[in-house]
Amino acid sequence: MNNHRIIPFYMTYPLPIYYEQEDTVMKDLEYLQQMYPTEAKKYQKRIVTILDKLDYEGSIIYDEFPDRIMINKMGKDILAIIQKEEEKMEDAIIATQKWEGLDDMIQILLFYEIYKRRHNKHRGILKF
Repeated sequence: MNNHRIIPFYMTYPLPIYYEQEDTVMKDLEYLQQMYPTEAKKYQKRIVTILDKLDYEGSIIYDEFPDRIMINKMGKDILAIIQKEEEKMEDAIIATQKWEGLDDMIQILLFYEIYKRRHNKHRGILKF
């Protein structure tokens, strides 16, 4: 007869359920990143090491709406770093043919890595 049920306190705020769902999304993303082609994996690892230097409180990668121009510039800077490192190891003729479509891949890998860092569960409740 009494249709009013008291809800326990822990059920009134469903934040843990939200973070469990987000955790599964991050696990899926990391699993799919393991299936990248060899070249993409190599560049992704280098992007991670470069972004580690930019991973601080107040960084552009944690802005609520990151500036597109600055993110594109960051991608071009990363591409320039990768080019310099690989040109030291390879022949210059092979390197010029290789870099034609690589800038788009570097940008996409950069966006995924920024996404992972912005939604890292270790940053607490406030993500941005």
